[in-house]
Amino acid sequence: QLQASGGGLVQAGGSLRLSCATSGRTFSVAAVGWFRQAAGKEREFVAVISQSGSNTYYADSVKGRFTISRDNAKNTVYLQMNSLKPEDTAVYYCAAKKRWGLITSRNEYDFWGQGTLVTVSS
Repeated sequence: QLQASGGGLVQAGGSLRLSCATSGRTFSVAAVGWFRQAAGKEREFVAVISQSGSNTYYADSVKGRFTISRDNAKNTVYLQMNSLKPEDTAVYYCAAKKRWGLITSRNEYDFWGQGTLVTVSS
């Protein structure tokens, strides 16, 4: 129901845009978020956007560099990643949840897509 794409290899300082395509039923849920998991680390919250797109929230580590947006007509959520750093290297996952609360907790998300690998070289 969720399909993430757009990962790849980029040099530090570069940009990538990830996409998360969802089915119609999934897209009607409250929020869609991005998480990431680096090798040997826990999966961590990156960003989330409400169903309407009017509310967004970012992890401190990406604030000012990443932008989450959505196109409801295309049932797609985007994560624009600028000024990438080697520490941004991870598998990125998109997820959807039915209610807006507890938006940074991965355990609160109802649907998950497969990951897309982002590698940032120094």
